[in-house]
Amino acid sequence: MANALPYKPKPGEIPTQPGVYRFRDDAGRVLYVGKAKNLRARLSNYFAPLHTLHERTRRMVTTATSVEWTVVGSDVESLQLEYMWIQEFSPPFNVRYKDDKSYPYMAITLADEAPRVIVTRNRRIPGARYFGPYPKIWAVHDTIDLMIKVFPIRTCSDASYKKAMASGRPCFPGQIGRCGGPCSMKVTVEEHRAIVDDFVAFMAGGDARFTRELTARMREASAAMDYESAALYRDRLHAIDAVLSRSALVLADDTDADLFGIAEDELSAAVQHFVVRGGRVRGVRATTIDKELDISGADLVDQVLQRTYGAASPGEIPRQVLVPTLPEDAADLEEWLQERRGKRVTLQVAQRGRKADLLRTATLNAQQALMLHKTRRTSDYTARTKALTDLQLALGMDEAPLRIECYDVSHLSGTNVVASMVVFEDGLPRKDQYRSFGVPETTDDTDSLYQVLTRRLAHVDRDEAAAEAEAAAEHAVQEIAADAPVVMERKRPRFAYRPQLLVVDGGAPQVAAAARALEDAGHTEIALCGIAKRLEEIWLPGEEYPVILPRTSEALYLLQRLRDEAHRFAITHQRTRRKRDISTVLSEVPGLGDARIKALLKHFGSVAALSRASAEEITGLPGIGPKLAAAIEQRLARR
Repeated sequence: MANALPYKPKPGEIPTQPGVYRFRDDAGRVLYVGKAKNLRARLSNYFAPLHTLHERTRRMVTTATSVEWTVVGSDVESLQLEYMWIQEFSPPFNVRYKDDKSYPYMAITLADEAPRVIVTRNRRIPGARYFGPYPKIWAVHDTIDLMIKVFPIRTCSDASYKKAMASGRPCFPGQIGRCGGPCSMKVTVEEHRAIVDDFVAFMAGGDARFTRELTARMREASAAMDYESAALYRDRLHAIDAVLSRSALVLADDTDADLFGIAEDELSAAVQHFVVRGGRVRGVRATTIDKELDISGADLVDQVLQRTYGAASPGEIPRQVLVPTLPEDAADLEEWLQERRGKRVTLQVAQRGRKADLLRTATLNAQQALMLHKTRRTSDYTARTKALTDLQLALGMDEAPLRIECYDVSHLSGTNVVASMVVFEDGLPRKDQYRSFGVPETTDDTDSLYQVLTRRLAHVDRDEAAAEAEAAAEHAVQEIAADAPVVMERKRPRFAYRPQLLVVDGGAPQVAAAARALEDAGHTEIALCGIAKRLEEIWLPGEEYPVILPRTSEALYLLQRLRDEAHRFAITHQRTRRKRDISTVLSEVPGLGDARIKALLKHFGSVAALSRASAEEITGLPGIGPKLAAAIEQRLARR
């Protein structure tokens, strides 16, 4: 592979002004769009020696055959142009968004003569004002049912409205009290428009004013002994309380903000967008993202904000936007948002207080959404089939790997070394066949991996022979008469049967150690690969360069989940073992029972802190005297 790109611009050709650049392939397709404050400085990163580039960046620049750029007058203009081109060209190497289309909205059709409230997933109704999104469609209908008790506006269809206005007879929803538009013959178009304005103002966060006004009217009606009107106002107040109870007050009641919780890994990200108006969470939008190139968290925030507000109306942009980390061009983003909103907008990271708490909640939701997204992709039958087929082709296997075993080694500063084996069959985890290993003496991770695989591979022929013998015995039993039952003693094998593929957590050194174990055990027929976490590269034995799977590849998702599951299982086993070890050691001290052991560990917080504690510090605990404290100190010193 040449170390320089043939289309690299000559020195001095790239300007130093802000602008937007595009990489194209030989067919003219736009592969990637990016912006820069200094085009020359940014593009020089892509034309560095190829061996120094990130694997996926190298794949993009070697796929491209040309690069072009457009100089703009300011950084804000580069934001706008980048957004426009990403929407126009949908470049494959830019991040790709997958909105959850199941979320419905409440919409008020303000462009109509008599606006109505509807439930919709269509975000392109001309002149409509949207609220939400809501998690379930019944949640929107319940909110509308309560709202029209307070603000009776039109709910009937356009056909019913036209027919009622032409005939002078109320529409059917109006006859049963379900429509408060002019078609109900109870209000004029002008009066109805005023009610619609109040409806929109309430949903936008102006609830305190309406509560005060209705409370004052109820008291006035009650004082005037107009109890029917007072009861009507009371029922409206109850409806308002019911609506507000569905969105608890989480921030100060004058807070209008959008919060973005983001969780990401090397391949994907999940975004939870909390819409807070009047201090209440009025809607939540979930988005998952496929990352083709390796981008930082700050750059991801930049892309998310551009996409969220690129086509937003001024009323949809809040006074404050809270994010997990600020992008490099935070000031330019603020200016861009202010231009779109027409008013001041601040872009901040919530550091403390209730906003930080709510941002943590959004981030927790994003983590759960990312985990669910990955799990669904792995558990879907079509996705699993494609993953196994793609894996077969990528690794050059003769058949799809129906049984895959993945290994990970975990240790604590070189001590207490353990390893895990997780098993996936047909792309799904088989937790009953997970295994854990203790590694008594080892020099490094590669030696640990060699030991563990040697132990596992020693059981391949033995367990298969036992399985064949058991099958033969069962066949013999079937030939014996039914009146002469035979009781067979079943012995569960240590492992099930040989895998088609072994996966190790690591790069070339770990794969080399695993290949040595396979060769020494005489099982080179089993395929082998390693997945390196930093770049998500797939390493094969004896290969100089890794296999790079597309970021959206189902095979890469499967390997990533295997690796993550092996890591989780190893960590869990190590923690359990450490806890068991220290409890066993302390239980050897005369006079120290389970209750006191738990109290010691809870008080000092960790085994290391307890080991460093003096006898005087241990004596401070209830029920532990100087003699017992000295015995504990001596026992831990010998550990």
